[in-house]
Amino acid sequence: MSKDPARARRNVCLNRRARFEYELFESYEAGLMLVGSEVKSLRGGKGNLEDAYVGFDPLGHPLLMNAHIAPYTQANLQNHEPTRPRPMLMHREEVRKLRQRVKEKGLTLVPTQMYFIGPWIKVEFAVGRGKKLHDKRASIREKEDDREAKRAIRGR
Repeated sequence: MSKDPARARRNVCLNRRARFEYELFESYEAGLMLVGSEVKSLRGGKGNLEDAYVGFDPLGHPLLMNAHIAPYTQANLQNHEPTRPRPMLMHREEVRKLRQRVKEKGLTLVPTQMYFIGPWIKVEFAVGRGKKLHDKRASIREKEDDREAKRAIRGR
């Protein structure tokens, strides 16, 4: 079976700090409702998920908050606000389950990456719990140990 290149997954941006800042459990995928200038800006690779998180509006719909999508330079008056809340498209049952999980103590929804699948823009996010300082130190120590082991193997 050959994959359709029009439906191939093309990454726009990654949240590399998410794995360092949070202990991530299960991940989900959702579509994004965007305006035209945002889509064109993302096609140029001008998205950032560093400070982004997933929240819920008063009606219970999921929103991508604080995700920065740079203004499109050729959109003049119809340009978008860079960090506006963006509605996410998910099944009602998934949203209900996620809201219940987030009500648990210390859990949050962290976007990990944004990508195109064909003409659609998707966001992958995970349920996570913030790491404490000693957890972050352990992550750093583990990375350094792996790096030293690889160097030792390479040096033989």
